[in-house]
Amino acid sequence: IIAFQLELVKKLDYEIYEIRSKISSNIQRVLYFHKDNNRYIITHGFTKKTQKTPVREIQHAKEIKVEYEEEQYANNKI
Repeated sequence: IIAFQLELVKKLDYEIYEIRSKISSNIQRVLYFHKDNNRYIITHGFTKKTQKTPVREIQHAKEIKVEYEEEQYANNKI
């Protein structure tokens, strides 16, 4: 909740969130999704060069989420 108030975390999609980091003019983002309880899975990070998060980055995070869930299901961990 505090991270949302400080605008360090932003919900990008129904299931994908963004952690924001800015050091001088270097803007970094990390995308992640909620697994369960207090566990989260970080999909990937990138350097942000525009105001809006590129759709391809959100799509990439979704693809990683699907792969993760398929692997968990195949290993009977879901």
